[in-house]
Amino acid sequence: MSIAPSPLPVFEHRVLMLRRTWRGGVFTSILLPVLVLLGLGVSVGGYVDRGGGLAVPYLDYLAPGLLASTAVQIAVGEAMWPVFGALTWNRLYHAMRATPLRTADIVGGEFWYLMLRVGLPSVSFLVVMAAFGVVRSWWGLAAVPAAMLAGASVAGFVLAYSASIRSDNMFALLYRFALIPMTLFAGVFFPVQAMPLVARWIAYASPLWHGVELCRYAIVGVPSALPVVAHVGYLSLWGCLGYLLARARFARRLAD
Repeated sequence: MSIAPSPLPVFEHRVLMLRRTWRGGVFTSILLPVLVLLGLGVSVGGYVDRGGGLAVPYLDYLAPGLLASTAVQIAVGEAMWPVFGALTWNRLYHAMRATPLRTADIVGGEFWYLMLRVGLPSVSFLVVMAAFGVVRSWWGLAAVPAAMLAGASVAGFVLAYSASIRSDNMFALLYRFALIPMTLFAGVFFPVQAMPLVARWIAYASPLWHGVELCRYAIVGVPSALPVVAHVGYLSLWGCLGYLLARARFARRLAD
């Protein structure tokens, strides 16, 4: 393995660890989407469809939103305890920093790995959606990079958060006050237009809403209030700012 200044060695290390543990997640990466789509999209969706109010069947509406929210949840989870452990418990990043690797290489390698971890389950989720008849054209493949972009939009900020805290108990706050509210009120389960105006604008500011809109447009063709380039630009801006913040926080933490 090369140790030249590059994100590649960090990425290779993470992939090597994934090769040893991937079998434990294969079953859930297929079973979980099936159960969720059956439980919510088909079962609950039957009641929603009888009531009307949506331009498409509820299963078609729900599935792309779940894809985007799952991508964000995976990115958040992978950027929390594994990163905190490498900074605090086994000080793996400190060992990396003692090599020619730079802070930018460490953060960049983690970003590459996070995109891999988001991309693979997104493909599995898309296959399950195709089996349920939700994906009806090749444009649905565009939902995978859209989901990866949604994951990238939050990954850097969570990396920075993990590098800033001294106890993993602080992750509970991130779940309670950021991830869970963002998942519930970003258009995943019901239209944002149904919420009060203030809550609606908060949802519009959420990166997850933009990811949901991109995935829904790619898979179902439901047009969004904003053009695709606006969603992509907004998520890219979040991703770039998060990356820069993560670099700054990692540099400070690794100097300890």
